[in-house]
Amino acid sequence: MDFSELQRLKEKFNAKKSALGSAWDSFERSFDIEYAHNSTAIEGNTLSLIETKAVLEDNLSIGGKSLREIYEVVNHKKAFSYVKNCVLEKQPLSEKTVKDIHAFLMENIMTGGIYRNVAVRITGAKHKPPVPSEMYTAIKGFYDRLPFKTELNSIELAAYTHAEFVKIHPFEDGNGRTARLIMNYQLLSDGFLPVSVAKEDRLPYFETLEEYAVNGNLSPFAELVANLEKERLTDIIAE
Repeated sequence: MDFSELQRLKEKFNAKKSALGSAWDSFERSFDIEYAHNSTAIEGNTLSLIETKAVLEDNLSIGGKSLREIYEVVNHKKAFSYVKNCVLEKQPLSEKTVKDIHAFLMENIMTGGIYRNVAVRITGAKHKPPVPSEMYTAIKGFYDRLPFKTELNSIELAAYTHAEFVKIHPFEDGNGRTARLIMNYQLLSDGFLPVSVAKEDRLPYFETLEEYAVNGNLSPFAELVANLEKERLTDIIAE
């Protein structure tokens, strides 16, 4: 990963953004819909991109879809708006903000922001998340370590935040969506663009997370995040 190249692209993007004017709002709205669609689809939501747009922009109901699926995309938009507001207020990522993000994601589905008290398994994964008693220690350690991860650049820190959080799996449900949101929290906090993992790329995405969870190797996942960031920055600059 060439972090210096990403820094140069970020500077070009910042110069370009001011020239885009109101068009930037359109780019943001488009990304928000795509992001909500992909992040929920990775977890099994069956709404198409067009259906997600109809729900989020046009406030339409979709026949044949469960209320849970509707709530998942609506809640994702709310949670991401909360993330962006926190970043604007320059709030560092904390246990409170993570619990708040999860509460937004789970609204009208289950009580959010509460750590699990049951064991969980990740379907198809070799890694087994810690049992509740060990999980509490692990998640506290996660928050304690975040401010001191100074050996990591911004992309690596974002990747670590996601990979370590989902490895711990502190909630009974919604860990993946929460992890992707807190990854983007870190990216936005350092002036980078948020990224979206396409549902079609879920296999390499899961494989790189598994590599970290089992072997402690963050590089493949950090490289995946870097490529997503480079793609977004390049696309905006080219407009």
